[in-house]
Amino acid sequence: MSDAGFHPIRMLKRLRVRLRPTPNQLDLKSVNVGFVDRLKREMPHDQAMELAIGGGFEWIGPIEAALLRHYGLPADGHLVDVGCGSGRLAKPLSADHEGTYLGLDLVPDLLAHARRICNRPDWRFEVVRHIGIPEADGRADMVCFFSVLTHLLHEQSYWYLEEARRVLKPGGLIVFSFLEFSEPSHFEIFLGTVEQAKARIANPLNVFIDRAAIPIWAKSLGLEVVDIRAGGDVIVPEGNLGQAVCVLKKPA
Repeated sequence: MSDAGFHPIRMLKRLRVRLRPTPNQLDLKSVNVGFVDRLKREMPHDQAMELAIGGGFEWIGPIEAALLRHYGLPADGHLVDVGCGSGRLAKPLSADHEGTYLGLDLVPDLLAHARRICNRPDWRFEVVRHIGIPEADGRADMVCFFSVLTHLLHEQSYWYLEEARRVLKPGGLIVFSFLEFSEPSHFEIFLGTVEQAKARIANPLNVFIDRAAIPIWAKSLGLEVVDIRAGGDVIVPEGNLGQAVCVLKKPA
């Protein structure tokens, strides 16, 4: 007998069985706060804040800012920076970006650090509890996710892209970085993650996206694929980001 029509979640709902997600998969806040707390116990505060977002604080941030400008962030535009962390992107952007900015993160300590080093009273930094963008519909010129979808389950990434589409103006852009198995340096990350799993180390997830899935997601979301570039591509003179980059557009 074919099981094509079998829906276990629907069956469990009919049986009134409460579905309990496992904390390490879906409780994003506790995993990330716990990770930052461990770093704070092991090293000086500022060093922990910079390392918590993956390292390369001083040189990756300017590359990210250059990428956003390259793909069309207006000088006076409104940017939503999801998973802004401790301000790796926000700090270099704060020097000359005339527009508004909303930085979001799960970890209050990271946001406090970002707010301090940027010293932009006109910018917003807000703590989120889970997936969501606390912004009105149609307000943003661009939404970016640097090293964010790399740590989310696919359904969570898609959910965030839904939120990004909602807050974008018509013609607005989404820029996100991602990991893919086809890149040797990314596969090394995967092998390292396997070793962490074997050692039962509860760090944030490392998740890979097959680029063939991106046009399927985009079509379902009503978005246009503008560009997909490999992690080794040098897109801007400031240098190479390392992660693959995708740009999506909300139709005008």
